Amino acid sequence: MQTNEIIGRSYPPSTQPFVGTTPVQDRFSWCDVKPEIKQLLLLASENWQYTGLAEKYIREALSKAGNNLDVLVGAYRFFFYKHKPAIALSIAQKVLVAIANQENLPSKWLELKPILLSRQQEPKIRLYLNAYAATGLILAQLGRLEEAKEISQRVREIDDSSQFCANTVFEILTKTPDEEE
Repeated sequence: MQTNEIIGRSYPPSTQPFVGTTPVQDRFSWCDVKPEIKQLLLLASENWQYTGLAEKYIREALSKAGNNLDVLVGAYRFFFYKHKPAIALSIAQKVLVAIANQENLPSKWLELKPILLSRQQEPKIRLYLNAYAATGLILAQLGRLEEAKEISQRVREIDDSSQFCANTVFEILTKTPDEEE
């Protein structure tokens, strides 16, 4: 098999850093990381069907990117869709901590809620709410239903337009067996 040398390693031809004539840095122009990390994300995407290989690229990108939000969000979504909820939860929680630190958000819900309500249209706060809602769904998958209900209820209190799907998760978690029929 022919291979190409990319960032110091040999890869199959299908994982070249160019797609057509588009360099990898242009494919991930929205992602503010080094080209080497973008390459790893591209390799993970192109090798999606090979979970072990794609996961290797995601983990390497995580180790090199530190707490970069773009990489963290991509990683928790990757592990969520690959049905690895414990890993997805761990990374989603890192997203929450990173945003809380960047935005100086309080840790107590009673202090946090009014801030989230007043700033919910800001991109980082929306990302925080999205990751928080995702933690509720992931906790439900892990069988931690009370925690999932609490988070879903909290997001519902803020999300009056149902953009984060917390209503759906909450309704599923609180539906009684009689209501299911």
